[in-house]
Amino acid sequence: MLALIGALAASASAPTPDPAPCRATLCQAAALAPFLARLRASRPDDGAPLHIVQIGDSHTAGDMITSGWRSRLQARYGAGGRGVLAAGRPYQGYLTWGVTASQSSGWSVNAMFGGRYREDGPWLGISGFTQTARSAGEMLAIVTDTPDQNFDRILVCAILQPGAGSVVLRMGEAAERWHLEAPRRAPACRTMDVDAPVAAASITTEDSGIVSIASFGTFRREGGIALSNLGVVGAQLVHFGRTSDELVRAELAAYRPDLIVLAFGTNEGFAPGLTADGYEGALRAQIARIRRLAGARVPILLLGAPDAGSRQPVAADDCGDGWYVPRLLGEVRERQRRVAREEGLAFWDWAAAMGGRCAASRWRLAMRMRGDHVHFTRDGGDAIGAMIDADLTRAAEDSAGAPAGERGF
Repeated sequence: MLALIGALAASASAPTPDPAPCRATLCQAAALAPFLARLRASRPDDGAPLHIVQIGDSHTAGDMITSGWRSRLQARYGAGGRGVLAAGRPYQGYLTWGVTASQSSGWSVNAMFGGRYREDGPWLGISGFTQTARSAGEMLAIVTDTPDQNFDRILVCAILQPGAGSVVLRMGEAAERWHLEAPRRAPACRTMDVDAPVAAASITTEDSGIVSIASFGTFRREGGIALSNLGVVGAQLVHFGRTSDELVRAELAAYRPDLIVLAFGTNEGFAPGLTADGYEGALRAQIARIRRLAGARVPILLLGAPDAGSRQPVAADDCGDGWYVPRLLGEVRERQRRVAREEGLAFWDWAAAMGGRCAASRWRLAMRMRGDHVHFTRDGGDAIGAMIDADLTRAAEDSAGAPAGERGF
């Protein structure tokens, strides 16, 4: 992997043509043709739900942006469930708009970034967190906040292994037992359905065997949209490389995303030891990996890094109000644009949508960004979600006539 990244980084420094013209802030929309066709064909209570999976950093973890996008999609096409989440509450301050997650005290977490990351710990999957228990009666649960988020299907992805225990999956009054013991470590995903939508589901350990749960999704089987936000605070895309190929492949096969959105770049833009060439190499390597694990049929939308501000003037552009834009942030964004064009991904120019250079200062004055000039308020996140939704809706209308293809769980 290191050799691959090094080779890609070296080739990334070669000059390339200027970016092709984009319509507004969305570039290479044709790369999303299968998703856009399925979006146009989506109907409430008709056919399998359309599933979008966004993987990213704190902007995704906080669900401000994805919540704004999700609410608009579900208002038009119906709610297909809350989608995939990390199981339980993997860290203090974990946000889950639309549902409330809970857990008992006996779970330990392996995270793909931060002080709880353990290289020799349980495999990590697309949520970036794996929860492990070693005693009976430990629970992970989820309850919907409103009836429109009720669900009739859950999907749980776990790790089979020697010495593993058993769990009971519950949806409303229904229950199923799942034995996780296996002769060798392997990923497994389990689906449970009920006849009518319910508001609550849980996973409860039955014994002292090891139980490791990587992700937990709630869906409706017929119609609507599910938008999963899977973010890890402070993470860079390179940290997604800490996830297990076997587990990620199994999860993507189970959750069947119609679109994968990659929303990294902010932390890279502030990283003092990172170079633009090094970043581009890692970006290309992870895109190739995701395509290999998800399959070529799944289109990818790359969100360019948003505008953000820093109080540190070193190697930064002055915004004139005591705030500065780190120069690497702009370089990261341009490398994202170039890689998206050359690799056949769609690209959404988040910074341009905000208003360009130093927009973070204006968004802060408008109470759409927090005082750190990096993170968005609920109002600001909702505005970004609305912009993404509007651009993809226009692209879907422009591409009318393309076949919808097959999808579904």
